[in-house]
Amino acid sequence: MRVGIGYDIHRLVKGRKLMLGGIEIPFEKGLDGHSDADVLIHAICDALLGAAGMGDLGLHFPDSDAAFKDVYSIRLLESAWKMVSEKFPRIYNIDATVFAEAPRLGPFREAMAETISRAMGISPASVNIKATTTEGLGLVGSGDGMAAMCVVMIGAI
Repeated sequence: MRVGIGYDIHRLVKGRKLMLGGIEIPFEKGLDGHSDADVLIHAICDALLGAAGMGDLGLHFPDSDAAFKDVYSIRLLESAWKMVSEKFPRIYNIDATVFAEAPRLGPFREAMAETISRAMGISPASVNIKATTTEGLGLVGSGDGMAAMCVVMIGAI
């Protein structure tokens, strides 16, 4: 068994749709980045790649590559999981936390878990998503950004 941790943070800006956990969430701002800036998916990818000892998201999908401009991050997750699963085909669990002041994410957790599990070909029961605020502190607390952290456990069969 191997464990990996992932983290990502992006600014919120007007004029972009908010993609989180592979789904569009109604909100007046979206995350700014080279891809769709889905902090949850990026944290999961980094956790998977880290657990497998395969570097990080930027190594495999650099923001200097035009091919990844505005890419739907679920495509990155599918690719990252394909690479990782060749060495470690068993995923025990994904446990992720999204840090955001708004919008409320509770109503979207199940849809995010379903989208993530479908992209990886695993059971939705293997994907746990939590959301919390930072009580008004820092970039996230001011409403200027969102972050996510993830831990995964993978293994060989």
